[in-house]
Parts: sequence; structure tokens; C-alpha cells
Amino acid sequence: MSFLQLRGLRKSYGNVTAVGGINLEVAAGSRTAIVGPSGCGKTTLLRLIAGFETPDAGSIVLDGTELAGNGEVVPAHRRGIGVVAQDGALFPHLSIAENIGFGMARNADRRDEHIAELAYVVGLDRAILKRRPHQLSGGQQQRVALARAMARKPRLMLLDEPFSALDTGLRASMRKAVAELLEQAGIATILVTHDQAEALSFADQVAVMRDGLFSQLGAPRDLYAHPKDRMIAEFLGDAIILPARISSGIAECAIGHIGVDTSERRDVARIMLRPEQVFLEPASPQQAANPPPNVVFGEIVESEFAGAVSTIALRVLNSLDPPDAAVIGNHPLILRRSFVDTPTVGATVRITVLGKAHVFD
Repeated sequence: MSFLQLRGLRKSYGNVTAVGGINLEVAAGSRTAIVGPSGCGKTTLLRLIAGFETPDAGSIVLDGTELAGNGEVVPAHRRGIGVVAQDGALFPHLSIAENIGFGMARNADRRDEHIAELAYVVGLDRAILKRRPHQLSGGQQQRVALARAMARKPRLMLLDEPFSALDTGLRASMRKAVAELLEQAGIATILVTHDQAEALSFADQVAVMRDGLFSQLGAPRDLYAHPKDRMIAEFLGDAIILPARISSGIAECAIGHIGVDTSERRDVARIMLRPEQVFLEPASPQQAANPPPNVVFGEIVESEFAGAVSTIALRVLNSLDPPDAAVIGNHPLILRRSFVDTPTVGATVRITVLGKAHVFD
């Protein structure tokens, strides 16, 4: 039985439908991430679960108790749900230690030690505990908010962009620390984020939300490798979309004959590759001028250095002439490569694909 169940959840503001009929099941102790463009309804969905908003229709059941449905609503303070908002929402008149321990009993055993431990887990120095929120940076304030929410040992944790104010290195380490802490405590978690990599690495299941509905829900690896449509594919990472003909599990496309994840025959199809599936091997212009059968070459026409990763534009030199092949000829493939093996502009390369391409329905 699922720990959290949402059934037909709806919420509108006037003529605007924010949540249009969401169904979701969250297992006990699991982590769910919800991603989607701004305005798609992610935060509204969290507010409905937390009890800050009342649904127009549908039900919310947590650990067998109905929190909303059939005209009955359990108030937010009785739901046992922890919430970390995007802005932290700290109490300005309290010290950091008092903020973290706000929901803990004053006479709790080892209260001060527990507050210090939580501060350490979220990357705060013990000396900060005596300060006030206005004396901290935005990232530090957000970490205090996380510690405060975890101090109450909630049954369910709702995180609304909790790492957005942190720098890249701290964001990754803190996300891992928070995930481990919540897992050890057995707290089910729902994370709302705009960061696709964050969602994929944090969660057991990911929901891609669009216009108040879930476009696709599943395991992170499944969504990344097998998105339902182009929007989901490109939202979850870089994607190469190619026209193709498919027969006997092989796609004929502009960059060669590639295995695909379907055996269905299609004269006109769209396939997807992730850039990391495209392998480039140094070649000579002479090889490209007289290519062997079914071997495709390309030329690097642009290269943009950005530290550890460089972005290159690859022009296909000898397309195998699939449907709409001109589309590929007019638009170079955009790939990201480690700076240590990025081909230089003007270099000729042989194009090889690793693994299978995904075919859109």
C-alpha cells in the first residue's frame, strides 16, 4: 500500500487551472521529484499536499488517513508534513539555533546537541547558531530552513526548490547529505525543482509536469532513456532528434544505421539519441571523401570552451539520405565533450553511435 496517494486532485484559480487532475502514489521512505516549466502547477501541488490550499476535487490520503476529500480537510498543522519553501521563511527575531529548534520540545533530551548535529548535516558551522537570519547569506538561510523542517521529524517532507540559492559545489554535496538523512530517517520526500539533473539524481521516481498534469511518471533512468515525446526528452537533458526509416529494429538516419528500441516498421519516424551516445573518432578528409558503405563522417564547425565541458557543432558530411535529410544538413548536431578530448574546429571525425536510439510514439 502506498504511503501517500493523490487521486484526481484539481485546483483552479478563476479560469486558470493550476492542477488538472493529478494521480500520484508515493511509497514510504521514497523520494519523488516533480519537474516542469514555470507556471505548470508544481508549487500549487505541494501546497495542496501540505494543506495550505484546499483542492476543488480529488483526495489526498497519507498513511491511511484522508487529509482532503469528500468535503473534509485536515488543517496543515495536524498533517505531520514538513515543508521547506523556496525563500526559507525563517523567523527574523529568533537566533539560528532557535529557528532550527522551533518545533522541538524545550525539555527534549540532548536538544542543543541535536540542533548542532542538524546544523552540521546541512553544512552550517556551530558558530552560526548564535546569529540571526539577517546575518546569513541566502544559501545559509535556506540550509537553516532545511534543518528546521527535519528537526520536527515529519512523516512526509515537501521541498520546493530548496537548493536553488546554493552554489554548484555545495548544492551537490548538500543534496546528497539531505537525501541520505531523509533516507536514514525513513521520511518520504517530494522535491519540486527546475534542475533536471537534480531531479534525476535525487529521486526514486520523477514526474514531468506540464499544464497542470503529469506528462510522464516513472523511474529516472526510464524517463531519461525512453521519454514519451520531444518536450520531455529535451526537458530532461540534451537530446538529438533525427528523422529516420525503421525496419527490423534498425533505423536508417543521417548518421548511419542505428539500433532502436522497437521492432515495428515505420517509413517515417523520429528517433532520439542522447549526446553521450555519439562517439567521435579522428579521421582524415580523404576518408570522408570516399566513405565506406554505412560509415558517416562529420566536420567540427564550432567549438565553445566552458571549463570541464566544451560544446561543439558537428556538420554531417555524407548523410545516408533518410526522410527529411536536409534538416540535418542545415542544422549541425550540438554535442558536449570533455575539454580533454574536444576536437578542434575544422577537424574531420568518424561518427559512431553507442547503444540504441529511442523511437517516439
